[in-house]
Amino acid sequence: MTKTAELVKLARAKGQTLTTAESCTGGMLSAAITDVAGSSAIFDRGFVTYSNAAKVEMLGVRETTLDQHGAVSEQVATEMASGALAHSGADIAISITGIAGPGGSDHKPEGRVCFGIAMSGGATATTMEFGAIGRENVRLAARDHGLALLWDALT
Repeated sequence: MTKTAELVKLARAKGQTLTTAESCTGGMLSAAITDVAGSSAIFDRGFVTYSNAAKVEMLGVRETTLDQHGAVSEQVATEMASGALAHSGADIAISITGIAGPGGSDHKPEGRVCFGIAMSGGATATTMEFGAIGRENVRLAARDHGLALLWDALT
């Protein structure tokens, strides 16, 4: 059984449903979950909010947060996760926003990805520095880290 299948099984056993809010991964986390047969029992919906406008319109991310911190920030990741939770019927929401590359800056380098987790008790965020490992590898690493964060939230 794959780790993702184990995640779906665990969520089902705990009666928990999941939603995603993705930017740099473009739906890869949602796809990984829904690749598992039976995931419809635990997966509510996924938001792909690649643009800032989509983050504001679909998730309620505040424009002031985007202006002050930028899309790749723990503050935006927190608001994305909270917005996904509020706009879904899920118990746990995860968000992913980052710089997959190529490119980046000294302040926000390629491979920086921020993650948010929201549940009824509130939301938290973390940042991972995957490094300049290439766009595809950053996106895959972000997907896998997101799955690990969901596992942690369920256990």
